[in-house]
Parts: sequence; C-alpha cells; structure tokens
Amino acid sequence: MKINLACPSTGLQKIIEIDDEKRLQSFYERRMAQEIDGSALGEEFEGFIFRISGGNDKQGFPMRQGVLTNTRVRLLCKKGHKAYRPRRAGERKRKSVRGCIVGQDISVLNLVVTQMGEKTIEGLTDSSAPRRLGPKRANKIRSLFNLTKDDDVRKYVIARNFTSKKGKEQRKAPKIQRLVTPLVLQRKRARKAEQMNSVLRNKEEAAAYKKLVAQRMAEKREARRSLISKRRSSRKSAKMAAEKK
Repeated sequence: MKINLACPSTGLQKIIEIDDEKRLQSFYERRMAQEIDGSALGEEFEGFIFRISGGNDKQGFPMRQGVLTNTRVRLLCKKGHKAYRPRRAGERKRKSVRGCIVGQDISVLNLVVTQMGEKTIEGLTDSSAPRRLGPKRANKIRSLFNLTKDDDVRKYVIARNFTSKKGKEQRKAPKIQRLVTPLVLQRKRARKAEQMNSVLRNKEEAAAYKKLVAQRMAEKREARRSLISKRRSSRKSAKMAAEKK
C-alpha cells in the first residue's frame, strides 16, 4: 500500500510504500477523519499524528465520507454530489465509490499531518514550499499581512514577475475581490438613491391612483343619482298627464 503524507504547514508531500501486513493492520477498519499515531508507519514518525483524508482502491475509485462500508458501492448521484458532474439539467447517474472505511484492497491512502513530532523527516518537514498564489479577497490579504482598514491593500497583493514568450518582463497579480473603492461607494449610494426614489414614486403613483378611483366612483354615483332623478321626473309627469285626462 502506498501512503501519501501531506504537511499543510510546509506545503510538502511525500509518498512511502509499505508492504508489511503487520504494519498495515493499524490502518484497517479505520474511517476517514480519524487520527492515527505515526509510530505505526515507522520509528522515524514517532510523535507525529496523522489524519486519514481519503484514498483510492486498486481500480482508482475514491473513498467517500459518510458511506460506512469498506467495499465499493454504487450511489445515485445528482448535482452537488462529489465525484460527479451532471451533463444535463436534472440528470442523475449511478457512480461507483469506495466506502469511508479502510480495507485491504486500498492501494493509496492519504494522510495529513495534524501534530508534528520531534524528528525531522526528509522531504516532508525539513523545508517548505512557498505558495505561488496568494489570497485574492481583500479581508484575507489584510489578515495575512495584519493590516488595518486604513492601509492600502493593493500595495500588498502577491504578484509574480515572469518573462513572456516575446521576451518581455511582465508582472502578473490577481484582481482583488470585495475591494471597497470610492467608485464602489458611489455605486452603492446610487443604488440606495434609486431604491428610495422607487419607493417615493410608488407612493405617489398609489396616491394618484387612489384619487382617480375616488373621482371615478364619485362620477359614477353622480351619474346614477341623475338617472334616478330623471326617471322619477318622467314618472311624475306621466302620472300628471294621466290624471288630466
């Protein structure tokens, strides 16, 4: 079985291979996210604590958290599930995945260092690999460099210089996300003013409509009143004419 060791603090990875079944017994029937003592890997890993983050079986099927078995199962996957990308809207498909329990047919097991030991491991803790890409979000840049809101974040963004294919020196930096600039505040004020204007305009239109409805109802009542009075006068005149005869 191959063991892929990863150290987040240094950014390095190391792969070791263990063929001794007695040493592998400590990994069997363990679940993902469980912690393992490093002495199970060898004497040089004493004091280290590793966390199982995943693995693949001999056919390449990945382990999935939450599937409580040490065999392979076929799950009905839909949009949002891991290890599945729908090709059509509403599509569902059965995919083969490994359970989250480590079995004997696991070929690669991924471990992450959660606690460092006293000894230095070559290729894992003896050096560090710098991050090539830095954070993009403004607040994360501030937290990385311990900046205040008064500091200009654009001066601290991590950029890299490289030579293009044409032989020119170029500088490449990410676009800062959620950066509050005067233009952003201006657009925010414009949106708020537009919302207030819309509310006032709706109120004025509602008042005008209510006034028009009241006017139409008054005109309707006046027309009905005049019609009733005309009918009464015509009936009265007809009655008087009949009495004269």
